[in-house]
Amino acid sequence: MLAGTQDGFINVDVSMDIPTAYSISSAYPNPFNPTTTLTLDLNIDSDINMNVYNVMGQLTDVLLTGSLKADSYNVVWDASNHPSGLYFIRTEI
Repeated sequence: MLAGTQDGFINVDVSMDIPTAYSISSAYPNPFNPTTTLTLDLNIDSDINMNVYNVMGQLTDVLLTGSLKADSYNVVWDASNHPSGLYFIRTEI
């Protein structure tokens, strides 16, 4: 890790656990009615935010939020209370 000052960079020897390998599968089935599933694989414990947005960019649902252990997770979105249409799932790790 590097820290910067007005005089230049300072090398800081800090060990950080950051996600170096993770994967998110495609939603299946797609198109779906009324549920779809994604698989999230984490190589280390991580803070996660997984949200669903409509085409206007409005948050419509929160699928995951908080800390998860390194593992594989099946995430199911039940859209039965949402109108049919196109949705985007944004994941921040």
